Parts: sequence; structure tokens; C-alpha cells
Amino acid sequence: MIGTGVFTSLGFQLSAVQNSWTILLLWLSGGLLSLFGAFAYAELGTHFRQSGGDYIYLSRVFHPVMGYLSAWAGLVVGFSAPVALAAMLFTKYLAPFGAGDSQWLAITIIVSTGLMHSFTISHSSRFHNNSTGIKILFIVGLLAIGFFSAGNSPGAYLFTNSWQQEVLKPGFAVSMLYVFFAYSGWNAAAYVAGEMDNPSKNLPRALIGSTLFVALLYVLFQLVLLKHATIAEMEGREAVTFIAFNNLLGNTGGKWVSFFIALQLIATISAYLWVGPRVTHALAKEHRLWQSLAKTNKHQVPVYAIWAHVIIAVVLVLTGSFEKVLLYAGFVLQLMVTLTVAASLFLKTAGDTSVFKSPFKPWLQLLFLLFSAWVLVFTFIDKPLESAIGIGILLLGLVMYCFDTPVKAS
Repeated sequence: MIGTGVFTSLGFQLSAVQNSWTILLLWLSGGLLSLFGAFAYAELGTHFRQSGGDYIYLSRVFHPVMGYLSAWAGLVVGFSAPVALAAMLFTKYLAPFGAGDSQWLAITIIVSTGLMHSFTISHSSRFHNNSTGIKILFIVGLLAIGFFSAGNSPGAYLFTNSWQQEVLKPGFAVSMLYVFFAYSGWNAAAYVAGEMDNPSKNLPRALIGSTLFVALLYVLFQLVLLKHATIAEMEGREAVTFIAFNNLLGNTGGKWVSFFIALQLIATISAYLWVGPRVTHALAKEHRLWQSLAKTNKHQVPVYAIWAHVIIAVVLVLTGSFEKVLLYAGFVLQLMVTLTVAASLFLKTAGDTSVFKSPFKPWLQLLFLLFSAWVLVFTFIDKPLESAIGIGILLLGLVMYCFDTPVKAS
């Protein structure tokens, strides 16, 4: 979960909303809604207990075409785009060390991480757990430095009543899309449920515990950024974390913070190249057009699906701008997650004690759906081009589904 969004989103949000209460409300709302979504995914995942996430849930609950579109969107943008975005940001945060916006460096880190996931599951898990551990220690360290240092910047704190007007603007809804993107990954454990020991116990723990922990980190981190940089410095900028800590620690300290931000983004790339191919693999096993991506190595790792994601991420690095990719990827991701949470309302689990029971069902799920629909509608109004690209990707997937044929079970 912790990755591209939390280190970059604030600059884009400040272009639309600038009250500090509004910013905190955005991140707190994103955490609560992700938690409500995690309840739904925990219920779905402990019922089906298969790897594949949205593809499995939408195919089994609604119709195979829904799962097909979800997996197609995940292959093209849902999982590949975050890999590309993290790699692009990786190079930007290495700029103080002379890397610049090197596309080839971004491509190298994507390909190298793909290689790390192409051998065994235990090999993948060691690499990912280690990189994630470094990431968590790093952001906790930044929080400690940020909160306990006075700094030299006047900051961007603006705690006034203007938040009451800002939350009614379309810009607030669009800013929520950035927040949802930053929280994306809260459902990732469900995508590898079939490879998990005791999913009835461990899947809800992973989904719910991680969401609560990351929500706390995210809200606190925005306070730190607002404390150590001005609105004028951060507005419309991607490298807001570097700006804030460069103000606080000076050029040398800021450079090393920038280096470690780049380093921890490897864990973000790793996460998406681990879980995304499992969705593509689930699709490939059941549809003839994609059957070549169903092949695994002798350790049952879906290497062909992994390299499909690697190739698409590389293409996005070569062709897309950071903000546009973030917006249309975020739009598609949010749409697919919304449909999956809706699927949980139609799940029949009465009498099955091994299935996680979502608290306050269906009210929390309905709240998630209403809020998510509101964000999607206002995003389409405010960012029609990027939203249309996302919808166009889904329509292309629908055309492909019409020409595809299911693989008969043996």
C-alpha cells in the first residue's frame, strides 16, 4: 500500500483544495472507506479461497464478462500502471544524484524486479518482505523527524472554516481519486488467497490490520508535509516529500531522504508485480485468447503473466505522462473495486463458519458504494479525457470478450 500516492498526491490535491482540514478529511475518509472495502474483500476471499481477486469474485457472483473486464483492466492499467508510475517516480527522486527523469533507469528497475519474482514463491516473499520492512521503517522515521523538528518553513497549515465550501467542490471528489490510488493495495492480500496458509484467519487479519495501520501513517504524513513546506512550493508538484524534507534537513539531508524514497518504491513495484499477474493468470486459465499467459514454471509461478505486466509497464513508461496515467488508472481501479464491493452484497454465506462476517453489513458496503460512485461521477465531469480513456480501455476489453472463448474444464 505505502508507495507512489502518499509521497506525491498532496501536490495535486493542493491545486484543488488548500484547507488543512480538507486535506486531513480526504485522507481519513480514504482510510475509512478502504477499511469498509477490506471487510467486503475479507468476506469474498474467505468464501472463494482462490487467487485472482476481482476476477474470481465478479465472475462467480455476477457474470464471467465482469470478471473478464476486471482482469483485462488490471493487466492494461490496474496493476501495470502503478508499476510504471512507481518506476517513473523512482527516477525523479534520484534526480538529486544525477539520475534525472531517465526512462531507461525506470525500465531497468521494472525488469529487475520482474526477474526477482520469476523463480519461486518463497524467493518472491523474502524479497518483498525485506523491501517492505525497509519501507515501513523509513516512513516511520520520516514521521518522527517531521513531528519533532521545528523546521524553517512557515508551512502550509490553514485550519479555517473554508473546508465547508471546499468539500462541496468537484475538486474535492477528484482529490479523493488520488487518495484512493494512494490506498490501492488494501485489497492485495485477496489476490493471493490461494497461496495463503489458513486464509480464513490470515486473510481478514492482513486486509483489516494493514488498512488501519497505513491509514494512521497516511494521515500523520500529510501533517508532516503541510508543516514543512508552503502551498506555493508544493502545489502541482510531484516531489512534495523531497521539497518538505529539503526545507527541514537542508540539501544534503533532503538528498538522502530522496534516495530512500526511491529505494522504498521498489517495494511498491514488487507488490504489483506479485499480485497483478495472479489475476491475469486466473483469467488465462479460463479463456483461450490468453491461454499462453496461464503457463507457470516448475514452482507454479506464473512467469508468463509476470512478464506481460512488465512489458505493459515499460510501454506506459515510454508513452505516458505521470499525472494522466495516475488519473485514468485510478479511475479504472476505483470502478472495478466498486463493482467487487457490490458483489459482496450478493454473497450467500449463511451457516459457513469459516467465512469472515462483515460487521454492520450491508450499511458499510452501501456507504462505500455511494461515496465511490460520487467520486467517479465528479472525476468524469472534472477530468473527462482521462476518464474516457479508462472507459475506452474497458470497452476494448468487452470487444475482446466477444471474440474470446472459454476453456473447457478438464
